Amino acid sequence: MRSNFSALLEADIVSVGKWLQATDLPKEVYLHLAYYIPKIYSRGPNPAPQREDMLAQHILLGPMEWYLCGEDPAFGFPKLEQANKPSHLCGRVFKVGEPTYSCRDCAVDPTCVLCMECFLGSIHREHRYRMTTSGGGGFCDCGDTEAWKEGPYCQKHELSSAETAEEEDPLMHLSEDMIARAYNIFAIMFQYAVDILTWEKENELPPGLETLEKSDTYYCMLFNDEVHTYEQVIYTLQKAVNCTQKEAIGFATTVDRDGRRSVRYGDFQYCDQAKSVIVRNTSRQTKPLKVQVMHSSIVAHQSFGLKLLTWLGNIIGYSDGLRRILCQVGLQEGPDGENSSLVDKLMLSDSKLWKGARSVYHQLFMSSLLMDLKYKKLFAIRFARNYERLQSDYVKDDHDREFSIADLSVQIFTVPSLARMLITEENLMTTIIKTFMDHLRHRDIQGRFQFERYTALQAFKFRRVQSLILDLKYVLITKPTDWSNDLRQKFLEGFDAFLELLKCMQGMDPITRQVGQHIEMEPEWEAAFTLQMKLTHVISMMQDWCALDEKVLIEAYKKCLTVLMQCHSGFTDGEQPIVLSICGHSVETIRYCVSQEKVSIHLPVSRLLAGLHVLLSKSEVAYKFPELLPLSELSPPLLIEHPLRCLVLCAQVHAGMWRRNGFSLVNQIYYYHNVKCRREMFDKDIIMLQTGLSMMDPNHFLMIMLSRFDLYQIFSTPDYGKRFNTENTNKVLLYLVIIFNGEKNRFSPGMGQVNATDEIKREIIHQLSIRPMAHSELVKALPENENKETGMESVIEAVACFKKPGLTGRGLYELKPECTKDFNLYFYHFSRAEQSKAEEAQRKLKRQNREDTALPPPVLPPLSPLFASLINILQSDVMLCIMGTILQWAVEHNGYAWSESMLQRVLHLIGMALQEEKQHLENLNEENVVTFTFTQKISKPGEAPSNSPSILAMLETLQNAPHLEVHKDMIRWILKTFNAIKKLRENSSTSPVPETEGNIIEEGSRDKDKAERKRKAEIARLRREKIMAQMSEMQRHFIDENKELFQQTLEELATSTSRALDNSPTVSDTKLTALGPKQTRVTEQRQVVTCILCQEEQEVKVDSRAMVLAAFVQRSTVLSKNRNKVIQDPEKYDPLFMHPELSCGTHTGSCGHIMHAHCWQRYFDAVQAKEQRRQQRLRVHTSYDVENGEFLCPLCECLSNTVIPLLPPPRGLFNRLDFSDQPNLAQWMRTISQQIKALYILREEESASNNSEKMDELQLPKGFRPDFQPKNLYSESIKEMLTTFGTAIYKVGLKVHPNEEDLRVPIMCWGSCAYTIQTIEQILTDENKPLFGNLPCRQDDCLTSLTRFAAAHWTVSSLSAVQGHFCRLFLSLVLSFPAIYCQDFSGVSLGTGDLHIFHLVTMAHIVQILLTSSTEENGMDQENPNSEEEAAALTLYKFLCQRTGSALKEMSSGWHLWRSIKAGIMPFLRCSALFFHYLNGVPVPSEIQVTGASQFEHLCSYLSLPNNLICLFQENSKIMNTLVESWCSNNEVNRYLEGKRQAISYARESNKLIDLPDDYSCLINQASNFLCPKSGGDKSRAPTLCLVCGTMLCSQSYCCQTELEGEDVGACTAHTYACGSGVGIFLRVRECQVLFLAGKTKGCFYAPPYLDDYGETDQGLRRGNPLHLCKERFKKIQKLWQQHSITEEIGHAQEANQTLVGIDWQHL
Repeated sequence: MRSNFSALLEADIVSVGKWLQATDLPKEVYLHLAYYIPKIYSRGPNPAPQREDMLAQHILLGPMEWYLCGEDPAFGFPKLEQANKPSHLCGRVFKVGEPTYSCRDCAVDPTCVLCMECFLGSIHREHRYRMTTSGGGGFCDCGDTEAWKEGPYCQKHELSSAETAEEEDPLMHLSEDMIARAYNIFAIMFQYAVDILTWEKENELPPGLETLEKSDTYYCMLFNDEVHTYEQVIYTLQKAVNCTQKEAIGFATTVDRDGRRSVRYGDFQYCDQAKSVIVRNTSRQTKPLKVQVMHSSIVAHQSFGLKLLTWLGNIIGYSDGLRRILCQVGLQEGPDGENSSLVDKLMLSDSKLWKGARSVYHQLFMSSLLMDLKYKKLFAIRFARNYERLQSDYVKDDHDREFSIADLSVQIFTVPSLARMLITEENLMTTIIKTFMDHLRHRDIQGRFQFERYTALQAFKFRRVQSLILDLKYVLITKPTDWSNDLRQKFLEGFDAFLELLKCMQGMDPITRQVGQHIEMEPEWEAAFTLQMKLTHVISMMQDWCALDEKVLIEAYKKCLTVLMQCHSGFTDGEQPIVLSICGHSVETIRYCVSQEKVSIHLPVSRLLAGLHVLLSKSEVAYKFPELLPLSELSPPLLIEHPLRCLVLCAQVHAGMWRRNGFSLVNQIYYYHNVKCRREMFDKDIIMLQTGLSMMDPNHFLMIMLSRFDLYQIFSTPDYGKRFNTENTNKVLLYLVIIFNGEKNRFSPGMGQVNATDEIKREIIHQLSIRPMAHSELVKALPENENKETGMESVIEAVACFKKPGLTGRGLYELKPECTKDFNLYFYHFSRAEQSKAEEAQRKLKRQNREDTALPPPVLPPLSPLFASLINILQSDVMLCIMGTILQWAVEHNGYAWSESMLQRVLHLIGMALQEEKQHLENLNEENVVTFTFTQKISKPGEAPSNSPSILAMLETLQNAPHLEVHKDMIRWILKTFNAIKKLRENSSTSPVPETEGNIIEEGSRDKDKAERKRKAEIARLRREKIMAQMSEMQRHFIDENKELFQQTLEELATSTSRALDNSPTVSDTKLTALGPKQTRVTEQRQVVTCILCQEEQEVKVDSRAMVLAAFVQRSTVLSKNRNKVIQDPEKYDPLFMHPELSCGTHTGSCGHIMHAHCWQRYFDAVQAKEQRRQQRLRVHTSYDVENGEFLCPLCECLSNTVIPLLPPPRGLFNRLDFSDQPNLAQWMRTISQQIKALYILREEESASNNSEKMDELQLPKGFRPDFQPKNLYSESIKEMLTTFGTAIYKVGLKVHPNEEDLRVPIMCWGSCAYTIQTIEQILTDENKPLFGNLPCRQDDCLTSLTRFAAAHWTVSSLSAVQGHFCRLFLSLVLSFPAIYCQDFSGVSLGTGDLHIFHLVTMAHIVQILLTSSTEENGMDQENPNSEEEAAALTLYKFLCQRTGSALKEMSSGWHLWRSIKAGIMPFLRCSALFFHYLNGVPVPSEIQVTGASQFEHLCSYLSLPNNLICLFQENSKIMNTLVESWCSNNEVNRYLEGKRQAISYARESNKLIDLPDDYSCLINQASNFLCPKSGGDKSRAPTLCLVCGTMLCSQSYCCQTELEGEDVGACTAHTYACGSGVGIFLRVRECQVLFLAGKTKGCFYAPPYLDDYGETDQGLRRGNPLHLCKERFKKIQKLWQQHSITEEIGHAQEANQTLVGIDWQHL
C-alpha cells in the first residue's frame, strides 16, 4: 500500500505539468480521471470514505488546485482570500433544526430570516421577532437590502463607509491567466460532473472515460422513495441480501439520508438476483422500490462527481471572481440552443437524481448563482422559463418539496425586484396560474372543478399542486409602489388568468337538500375548501394590488363584472318570474327555493367583485371617475341573488332542515364562518348584499329576502301567522340577524368611515367579552394576513389588560371595563354558542356592577357616501310591518308561534334605529334636513282596516308583561331613548313642552316595579329563616337521642388529634429526649383508622388483623453522587454498607390511604384477574404494570406496587427493665464483643443446626443465653404483611426475583428506610423549612410506618441472619456514611444499647468528616475565639494527624474545624431526629419546629448528645483511641489520604437538575450542532436533553437504538437506566416539551419551563414567539424529581389521557 501510494502522489505533480502544456486539455484531464477514479473509489461491499477522500484530494483534486493557482494551493488560496473583498451578504445555508429569526417589524415577508449570529448582532434583537427552527436548505438574508425595511446589515456584514454600494466587477482582483485557467478547469469539471450525474446507462461510461480492461463488478443500488416505510425496507432487505436486522437498519438509514445505497457487490447475476427479490417483495400494494444494477466504475465516477461539486462550492468561497466565472460557465448556452446550459440540464433532470445528488447541487447553486446578484437575475429568468416543466416534474416525483429544485422559487420570487421583472418580462403570474390550471383537469359540464371520486393518485397530485399557490403568493407578497405600463398590462393579464381560475370554482360542489332518507355517501368537500383556504390570501393580495392603482382597479372591476355575468348567464334559465307585494310596494323577481334547488357555497367571483366594489368606495374612484365605471349596468337583484342563497342555506342548516345531508355540509358551513375563510367568504357575501341594498329600494330588497327565506307568506297575509310552524321561526330570527349584519359591516374600511385598526379592536372586544383569553387563543380567533400578522399587538393595549400566569396556566387578557359599551350582542362573527356565552357574561357583569341588564346596540361609525343609503332599510315600510307583526305576536302571545329571541332581535333593531336617529340629530347643520324619521313612524298607529296599535304603544304594553321579565330593561331603555330623541327634536323649536305621557307612564311603572321587588325579597327572607330554625331543631333532637354515640366519637376524635399534635399535654413541661435511658416516657395512644375499601374502623394493635398503607417502592438516584456506578451482579451484591456515594438507593413513598390487608389482597387479586382476562382480547397498555405487582390506589388512583403494614411503636413491646446502673460505653462494648465472639464460636460448632440467639443480652452480660427464642408478638396477618413489604423492597431495590429467605432482605429494608428519611431531610433543607411540623400527612404516615416496619422486620427474618449482619457491622465500623443508624435494630438492644450505638456512629461520622474536610483557612472573622468546642476539635484533629502519619494538612485554628464539623454533622442529626421521633414516638420540642440559629443545640438535647460533640471522645477516651486507630489504619482510608481515590465531603451538596439557559434559542442552537453519535456525523432529528445530567441524546430514531434486557429501546429509555435507575426527565429541544419516562412502558409529556412574553408555553414551537426560562416552573419540575413523584405524575397523566397509553415510549 505504502509504495503504491507514493507512486500515485508523484503522478499528480507530473500531471499538472502536462496539463499546463496541453493543447487538448479536456482530453488530458479525462484520461487522468478515467485511469485513477476506478482505482481510488475502492470496489468492494464496504466503502472506506476517509481513505477514498484522502486519495481523491491528493490525486484528483490536488492537481486541479495547482493548475488553478499556478502555484502551491497552500499559498495560492490564502492570497486569493486576502485580495477578495468580504461579501456583505451572509448567505449561510441553514442546517436542519438550526434556529432562524424573522423580524415582525422589519422583514419584507416572513421568508426573510437571519441566522443566530447575524440576529444577535442586528438591531432586530430589540424588535418583535419570531423564532423558528429551519427545515434545512434556506439561507440567511443578512445584507440583502431588499429583504428588510430597515437594518439589513448586522455588525459583521455592515458596509464600511469607504465602500459604496455600487457594483464593481469582481474579476478585477484576478490576473488574466488566472481567469483563463479557472475558466478552463471549471468548464471541464462542471461539464464532467453534470454529464456523469445525469448519465442514465447502467453499464457503460460516457465517451472519453472508458478504460481498457472492463471488470465484471457491479453494485445492486437501492434508491429512496417516500412511499415505503422503514419497516418494509428493513424487512425486504433482510430477505433479499440475507443480512442481520442491524445491518438492514444501517442500509435503510443511509438510503433515507443519502437517497441511495449499494446493498450488494459482486458480478452481474449475483446483484440482479437481489434486485428481483426486492422488486418482487415491494410491488404488492404500491409501486416497487427503485433498484438498479450499476457497473462499479459508473458508481465510482458518480461518487467523484458529487465530491467535485462540493469542491467547486469550496473553491468559489475563496474569491468572488471565481464565483462569477463558475456562474458564467454554468449559464453559458451550449451548442444545442435552448435549455442546453449546464444549469438547465441539472434543473431539468432534477427529479431523476437521487436525494444526495440533489442536495449537493442545490447547495452549489445557492452558494454560486444566488450569491452573485448579476447572475441571480439571469438564473431567475432561466428558472421562470422552465417553470412549467420543473413543476410538472415535481408533481410526478414523490420526494418532499425541500429536495426539489422547485423549492428554490422561495429564494427567487420573494425578491421584490426579481418578482416584478419576471412578471413584466416573463409573464410569470400567468405562467404560474396556467400551470396550476393544467394540473386540475377534472371539470364538470359547466367547466367547474370537480373533486368528486378523486383517486388516491389525484389526491396526492392535488396536494403537490398546492405549492404553486404558494409561489403565486410569494410573487404578490410585496406590493409595487410605482406602476409602469408594462406592469399594468402583465398584471391584468395575470388577473384574467386568475378570473378564469375563480370561474372554474364559482358554483363548484353544488348540493341539493336530501328529503326522505339520509345521504348514503358523504360527498368529497375538503378538496374544494382546501383550495379556497389556500387561495384566500392570494385573493386578498390581488385586491391589495388593484387598490394601489386607479386604472388597474377600474379595469379589474370591469373584467370581474363581465366574468360574473358570464357565470350568471349559465344559471338563470328556466326560473319563472313572479311578483311580490307588501304594504303597497311590489317587486318582480324569480321563483327560487333554496330547499329544493341546487345551491353552492363557493362563489369566489361574486366575492371578488364585492371586494373590488368596497375598494372603489375606499379609494374614492367611484366619485372621481363615475363615467369610467359600468355602475349603471349593474343589476342589483342579480348581484345579491347568489350570496343571498348562500346565507339562506346557512340559516336553514342552523334550523336543522338539512340534517339528512350529513356532516359534509355541517363542516362546509362551519368553515364558511371560520376565521380562516370568512374574510373571503361570509364577510364578502354580506358586503355584496349591502352593495345591492345601497342601490335599490329597501322595500324591494326586503321582499326578495323574505321570499328567499320562504317567509313571504307569513308577513304578507295577516292571519297566516297563526298557522305557521315553528321551524320557520328560527329562520325569521336568522333572517333578522342578517339585516343587522347589514348594519355591522360599517366597520370594514371602505364601507364605514373607519380604518383597519378599528376593525381589529372590535373583533378583540367581542372575543374578550365572551371570557378572558390567552394571547394565542386571541391570535387564532383573528384573521391573519399573508405575513401571518393579525395586527393585534398594536391595539390590544387600548382595549385589554394583561394578567400574568401563576405556576400553571397561562397569561390572560381581560377586557377593560370602559370597552363594554362597544359590545354588540349580534356581532356578526359570533357563532350561536359564542353569542349566548357573551350575552350571559355581559349580563352577569352588569348585575355585579348593579346596573340594569339591558344590552343596547352600540353607537356605530358613519357610513361612507357610496353606502350611505343603507340605513333607510330600518325605516322602510316592509321593515316596520315586520316589526309590528312580531310585536303583535308577542302581545297576544298565546295563539302564535313566536319566540323570545325574535322579540329580542326586534328590540335590538329598534334600538339601532333610535341610535341612528339620535346621531343624525346631534350632527345636524343648518341647511340639512333630517331624512331619518324613525320615531315618528313608530308612534303612528296602523292604517284603517286593521287599526293595529303603533309600535310604541305595543312596547309600552309589553313593558309590564309578566312573561317578558328578561327583556324589561331593554324595553325601558328604548322608551327612554325615544323620549331623549323627542326632546332633541323639540329643542330645535323653542316653546317649552310638558312631559310626554310616555315618560310619566315610565316613571310610575318604575316605582311600582321597585316596590314589588322589595316585597318579594322580604317574603323570601322570612321563608329562609323559618326553614333554618326547623333544621337546627331537628339536629338538637337527634343529638339528644344518640348521646352515647356522640360521646364515643368525641373521645376518638380527641385521641386521634392528640396523635397529630406533637406536643401532647402529658409531657409538655419536661425536657424531651428521644432515646437512651433518659428517654421521655409517652403514654401509648390508641390509633383508630378506617379502611378505604370496606369503611370499617379498627384499632392498630399487635395482635389484630393487619392494616396497610398503599406504597410505591422505586430505585432512585436523586441523592446520587456517582450515577455511572452499576451493580455488576445483583445476585451476589452485598448491600450491608450504603456506600457514601449513594449511587442508587431505594425510595419508598405512599399516598397515605389505609386498607385492611385482606381487603387489599382481594382488590389486588381482582385487578390481576381483570388483567388476565383482558390479555386474551386485546393487549392495551395500562398506566400500571400488573406483572410487576403494580396497582392503583383504590381511592386516589396513585400508582403503588406494595403495601406497608401499620404497627404500634415496636420498642414498647419489649418492656423496659429498670435503668438503675447502666454500663458505660467501654463496658458495653466489652460485653457486646464477648457476646459476638460467643456467637461466632457457636456458629462454627453448630453450622448445621441454627438455634443461637441473643436477647436482653445487655442487662445479662453474665446470663447471656444464646439458645433463647423470643416469642413473636405479631399476629399472623401482620407477619405476612411484614414479609410482603420486605420482599417488595428487596425485589425492586436489587432488581432480582423475590425471595423471602434471602439474607439481604432485612438490610434492604433498613436501607430503604434510611434513604427515604435522607431524601425528605434534603428537601426540607433545600426549601429552608423546619424539620418537623411541615410534612404533609401522607409523608408523615409513610415515615412512621416505614421506621416502625424497619424496626419490626427482624421478627420475620431468620435470627441468625440478623445476628450475622450485626457481627459484621461491629467488626468493621469504619462506616463511611451518616445513615448507619438504620442498623440500630440489628440486635434489638434497648435504651442503653440504642444510645451507645448512636454515640458510636456519631463519633465515627465525626472522624469521617474530619478526614474528608478540605477546609481552607479563609480569613473570616472568628466569633468568640477558643471556646472549649474549638479547642477539643483541634486536639482530636491533631490526634488523627498522628494516627494517619501526618497525611492531613496542618490546622492552626479550631474554629474552622468546629464549624465544618457542625455543618457536616447537621444533616446526620436531623435525619436521626426524624428517625428516633418516628421510632420511639417521642414528641418533638417546639424549638425544632421552627427554623432558627440554635437548631444544633436543640437537636443535641433531643438526641441526648452533649452540645460539644467532641466530649464523646473525651469521656470514652480509652476505648475510642483504639477504635479511632483501627479506623485510621483502614486500607481505603489510607488510599484516600494518599490521593488514590476520591471521597465524599460533608455536608453533601444537594443534587439539582442542570442549569438551563434563559433564552431558549441557545438550546436550539446547541441542539442543531449536535451530531448523532452513531450515524457518522449526521444531524440528529430529535435531539433530547437529559435534565438530570445534561447529556444530549439522539432520540426517536433507528440509529441510536440499543438493546436493554432483551428488547430494542431508544436512546432516552436506555439513558434512564444508566442515569436515573429507570426514571428520566428530558427536554425535547425541537418540540420544546418536557418528557417524563419511567421504565419502558410509561411516559408522559409535561409543560416545558419556557414561556413567551404572554405567559404561554409553545410546545412544537408553532407560534415562534421568543421563549424565556420561567424559574418557578423549573423549580416545580425539580421538586417533582426530588420528591420522587415522576412515576406518580406519569400515572395520573396516563389515566387522564388515554392517548398517552398508546405511545411506544420505549422507542423514544
